[in-house]
Amino acid sequence: MPASAEANGPHSIAFEEIQAFRQWWLLLPLAIAAIAAWSMFLTQVAFSQPVGTNPAPDVVLWIVLAVAGILLPGLMLSVRMRTTVDADAVTIRYRPFTTRRLRLAEIEHAAAVTYHPILDYGGWGLRWSLKGWCYSVSGNRGVLVTLRDGKQVMIGSRRAEELARAMATMHPTMPGVRSAA
Repeated sequence: MPASAEANGPHSIAFEEIQAFRQWWLLLPLAIAAIAAWSMFLTQVAFSQPVGTNPAPDVVLWIVLAVAGILLPGLMLSVRMRTTVDADAVTIRYRPFTTRRLRLAEIEHAAAVTYHPILDYGGWGLRWSLKGWCYSVSGNRGVLVTLRDGKQVMIGSRRAEELARAMATMHPTMPGVRSAA
């Protein structure tokens, strides 16, 4: 990755990180629910064997299959957080939900930090708390960005120090870009 935007033009990306939810403790319950949905559906709808002593109508099993067997696993496996830094901004794309662009000129301070996802923001994912917005996928490292209007944004990253350095490289006059334990 280039050290500065001038190296490869004004739209060069100085930093890019793509993260996805791949924690076993998160995927296991989804897998169990999907297997159960498919099992019930196949048993009752495809093989005409009622499930349980008071079986649900087939339409309910179609809905359960669609939600628990297809939509939720598909959504969970498609979620990606892509963080980039270029000469103009830090962009966080939390696919398929949202994109947030923090213009470097709007950033007052940024620091690589260790934080407590559950205590500070209520967990991982796209979160809002009294501390501000948090975009994270896993772990407890990130870059805490303070905007000129005083609002804060936590960007979760497995490469927090590198992200903070890229922000400093792209906007060398930004005060306070640092790495902290």
